[in-house]
Amino acid sequence: MDPDIEAPLENRPLNSRVEALAGFGLSTADIACVLATDEQDLKATYAHELESGAIKANARVAESLYRRATGEGREAVTAAIFWLKTRARWKETSIHELEGKLDTSGTFVTTYEDSKLL
Repeated sequence: MDPDIEAPLENRPLNSRVEALAGFGLSTADIACVLATDEQDLKATYAHELESGAIKANARVAESLYRRATGEGREAVTAAIFWLKTRARWKETSIHELEGKLDTSGTFVTTYEDSKLL
């Protein structure tokens, strides 16, 4: 495990802090405020960390979810269902059967106002 990731945020090197804060979803303005620096300087100096922070955070969460989904127990079932719905395009389906005669004698008219079409 990366020692920078395990260390408390305030004890990490500055580039690691920027990457972590970006990974948490903070805006560049918020990160600049936390680090008491100018936003433009932050973007110029830490462009890579700002870009890669969210990617690395998403990868770590995906790795954690994958480990849970391939594990054992109730938590694994929930994680596996979530994974399959979002990654494997699984979906829950329900079938509704209606009985009786369908009345098709009604007339449906749809009108549009010209002002709403523009």
